Parts: sequence; C-alpha cells; structure tokens
Amino acid sequence: MPDTPPQAPSEHSLPLEDGNEWSGFPAAAGERRGREPLPAMRVRARPVPHEFGPADVAELVWLRAAALLPAALVAVSSADGGVGRSTLVAALGGVLALAVPGPVIAVDMNPVPWGGLGERIGRSTAGTMWDAVRDLHTLTSRREIERWTQHSPSGLLALVGETEGRGRRPPRHDEAAAVIEAVRRAYPLAICDVMPALITGVWRTLAAAHAPVLVARATTDSLHHTMRLVAHLRAAGYSTVADRIVLAVVASSPDTDRAVRAVVQQATAAVPAVIPIPFDAQLARPEPIDVRRLRKPTRHALVHLADAVIQRCADPRAELPLGAVKERA
Repeated sequence: MPDTPPQAPSEHSLPLEDGNEWSGFPAAAGERRGREPLPAMRVRARPVPHEFGPADVAELVWLRAAALLPAALVAVSSADGGVGRSTLVAALGGVLALAVPGPVIAVDMNPVPWGGLGERIGRSTAGTMWDAVRDLHTLTSRREIERWTQHSPSGLLALVGETEGRGRRPPRHDEAAAVIEAVRRAYPLAICDVMPALITGVWRTLAAAHAPVLVARATTDSLHHTMRLVAHLRAAGYSTVADRIVLAVVASSPDTDRAVRAVVQQATAAVPAVIPIPFDAQLARPEPIDVRRLRKPTRHALVHLADAVIQRCADPRAELPLGAVKERA
C-alpha cells in the first residue's frame, strides 16, 4: 500500500460540531528561516463525554482529534494471533469515534472467516468486506461505502469480515489494502484491523500508517514475541515504523504477574509508547463494545492509548499547549 504524503488540512476541511475551541500555534512560529510565520491554527473540538472527563489528557486528545492530517491512518497488528487485536480495534476506535469531528471507520483486513471485529462492533445488516472488495470501483463517497458498514454503540463505522461463505470469502491482503486506499480518502480517520505481522505485506501496511499499533497480551511469551517482531522490523529496514510504534499491552486477568511487569518495563526501552490496558470483563465478552460503559480504569487507559495514536496523526503545525485559551463554541 503506497504511503500517502501528509498534507496540511485547510480550515474548511475540518468538520465542526458543538464543543470547545482552542487557539493552536505552529511549533516553529517566527523561527522559519527567511519565511513569514505560519498563521495560528484555530480548531473546534467536540465536547468530551462526561465518562472521560474532566481530565487534561482527554481534553487534549479531543482537541488534537480536530486537527488530523488528511487521510489519517491507524494500522493495528500483532506478533501473534489471539491477543485481543479486534477487541482493541473496536475499543480504541470507539474512543476515536467520540473524539474526531467526523466519522471514523474501521476495516477488517483479516484473510480468514472468523468475524472477530463484527462481534465487537455489532451487525445490523449483511454488509461485509466481501461487498466492498466486489464493488471497489464504486467506493468513491461515504454514501457508497456506508452501504456495507456496521455501526458500533460508540459511533464507530466498520467494514467487518466475512463469515457466511456460500460464494463469499474474506479479502486477500492486497484486496483489503485497495479498499483501505479508497476508504481513507473519504474519512478523516481510518483504522485497519490487520492480521499478525508475519508477512512483508503487513509490514508495508504498518509503514503506510501514521500510527502503527501492536497489541500484545500481558504475558511474558506474548511480550517477548512482540519485542522480537520490533527487532525484525528494524533489521529489515523498517526502523521508521519501529520508531512510531504504539504498544498496547492487554491484561487477560485482574492480576498481572511480577515477571510480566518487568518485561513491560523492558519494552519501554524498545518501543516509544507502551500503554497497559487493564483487565475488563466487558472486553472479555464477545459482544459489541460501548466504551462509555467500560470500567473507569479501562476508559482512562484507552484515552491514553488514543492520545499516543492521535499525536502521530495530528497536524504537526498545531502545537497545543496545556495553557491554550479555551473558548465555548
């Protein structure tokens, strides 16, 4: 999948909704060699739902979410299967769907008919990735894409995987990548649920993303496999991917072993952002996820994860200090 060069969004490209408005300032205003300073950026953010605030981190996430790079892309993969990747996509996507002033879409790129993302989003129609692949040439607008999407309780749109068979099948990786390229042009933010990173095609998808995310279980084996994957990426010439990775460590039980905590600490030396996601019984159930109903520690962890992701997808000109002046829109 080709990497789309980031472009600065225009003022009119940012959908506006009721919420808070901040003044953002260019990172190097007044210090651009021989050039006029860039004008201050003003963006309008959606209000932070009461379940996520009040909190300075949440407010900054919601603010940065209003200043995304065009065609922002998040790719979520893992070193192993069975680590809760689709659950993480649905939970993270739910937070981003509440924060971004415009629709957010998730795409199931898995080439196997297991339907994990569909279980965590919920299905009200028969539309799947099969329909998107078949009608790829028609995916030129949100209206055409949303003929096949499902809707999560938090507002996340999703092209879910195929499970029915009978002449239908999951997409190959190249077919799913073509759907992503069509979809990301129509939405402010797209999230890929990618198969485990065992082939170079997945590595290229991670490289094309503004925010590559790896998911690991909170076990020593899963974390060691993930660290080996990061080392392989660097050795294969994907150091820029490794330097942007966000690692989500998902707990599978209420108690975390001391050895696991030690490996998580070691991971912070190899990966720029490591976000532990605490155990939550609602995430363990195969049912649609409403992030507003998760436990408070889980919601806070997901906001920190969204913060790491959004920082990689936000327009770098929008320097948003904690002391920025807030105005009621």
